[in-house]
Amino acid sequence: MFKKVPHTYVIIFSIVLLAAVTTWVIPGGKYVKTEVNGHTEMIYTSVESQMQTWQVFGALFKGFERQSGIIVFILMIGGAFWIMNESKAIDVGIFSFLRYTHKLERWKFIKFLGVQNIIIALIMIMFSTLGAVFGMSEETIAFIIILVPLAISMGYDSITGVSMVFVAAGLGFAGAVLNPFTIGIAQGLADIPLFSGFEYRLVCWFIITTVGIVWVIRYALKVKKNPQSSIVYEDDEYWRKRKATDPEHLKYHTPKAAWIVYIITVIGLGFFSYYYRQTDLKIGNSEALTIPIIPISTILFLVIGFFSLRKSVHFFILNLLLFTILYLIVGVMGYGWYIMEIASLFFAMGLLSGIAMSYDANRITKLFLDGVKDIMSAALIVGLAGGIIVILEDGKVIDTILHGMSESMEGLGQVATVSIMYGIQTIINIVIPSGSAKAALTMPIMAPFSDLVGLSRQATVMAFQFGDGFTNMITPTSGVLIGVLGVAKIPYDKWLKWVTPFIIVLMILGFLLLIPTVTMNLNGF
Repeated sequence: MFKKVPHTYVIIFSIVLLAAVTTWVIPGGKYVKTEVNGHTEMIYTSVESQMQTWQVFGALFKGFERQSGIIVFILMIGGAFWIMNESKAIDVGIFSFLRYTHKLERWKFIKFLGVQNIIIALIMIMFSTLGAVFGMSEETIAFIIILVPLAISMGYDSITGVSMVFVAAGLGFAGAVLNPFTIGIAQGLADIPLFSGFEYRLVCWFIITTVGIVWVIRYALKVKKNPQSSIVYEDDEYWRKRKATDPEHLKYHTPKAAWIVYIITVIGLGFFSYYYRQTDLKIGNSEALTIPIIPISTILFLVIGFFSLRKSVHFFILNLLLFTILYLIVGVMGYGWYIMEIASLFFAMGLLSGIAMSYDANRITKLFLDGVKDIMSAALIVGLAGGIIVILEDGKVIDTILHGMSESMEGLGQVATVSIMYGIQTIINIVIPSGSAKAALTMPIMAPFSDLVGLSRQATVMAFQFGDGFTNMITPTSGVLIGVLGVAKIPYDKWLKWVTPFIIVLMILGFLLLIPTVTMNLNGF
């Protein structure tokens, strides 16, 4: 049945054609800045529409030009993470984490809570954090092979294993504290400070992740008590015949190349520490905090990097990832970094990871290209989505559409308006699961519309954020979801039966979390 679902490219191009049709039936119009009683207002005025026909093909080209920065950004990050994933460093980090948690059994209180419950919670927090920070999504497929057998060996089922990785990353993706693929792009298109509103997003991420952890642990305990109560009990026979895959077979070593990377990185950070001795850290419009964050982080990298190299190159690469995330935060908060700087940072991390593993230039290049190839569809669809706005703008109808939307919602109130936006984003996510594509498609429309109805653009971005995040775990058009279920051997209909009540809870939660964005004086909103 899912073979009949149109390809995302087909859906996008169909919307481009539909946009062209609207230029034939919707009258032209535009908003003009006008001085009224000493302040500027946007006044709508009718103009002659420009009917679009063959221009749809040129619009695709213009769309790629329009979104070129975002497209390159996605490709560079995809290639960099592919290089790092090849090292198996993340696998090593996860299992080291699990082994450490078992040592906590000596504490009575922790033993009372249940070490396995704590393990589930900690793993979900880890992947939720990765989803919130850099939008981990496709990468979760690789961990299914590791954590599903682990969940089975702990007495749970494959749904629990998928929840520990894919669902957790999805919760973080919805929380999107620093996710450059959704919040970064959406805020950039909405012309608001990058990652502003951080404080409330952090609160939302904590609440969403906590609800998810409680839901999954509650289900896991039920399965552990009665394994046959699992709806995938028969399907899990495949996994019960296998043992959890542990990367113990990896050769834990530290090649000379890793030490060279360490020394070069320390020298480079030393120069940065000399030129940037103090940094003014600022979130959105908050008051800046001046601290020597770069010199401090350089010292930390010097110490932690040395000890990680003495253990294994895999731990050193994990250290590179940790400090890459740290410098991303510092760059955004202290120096106004955007997609070019962030992409360059992750690109450097990928290259250093490959060199540290003693990969030659050809292998690093091949891995980078494999990563680019893997994420190419997400990048291309951003360009295609850009063509939709080009058609509407060139046809002089986009402002007419915004004017009609503002009139139709007039008098509903801000809570009702942001709720409708939330619903629209949720519906769109069912057919276009790419967060980057949705941001490119909807934010140029929603952001100006929010100005017309007196709604904060930050609240509009939050409506996009929640509408984009939750239904990624249920839509059959999501390649990541179908890939995860395929690897885990979980039939889609059984997954749908399990996840639907959870999605309903998350949807209600998202609505409740949107209310403070329009009723309270939140920093950055």
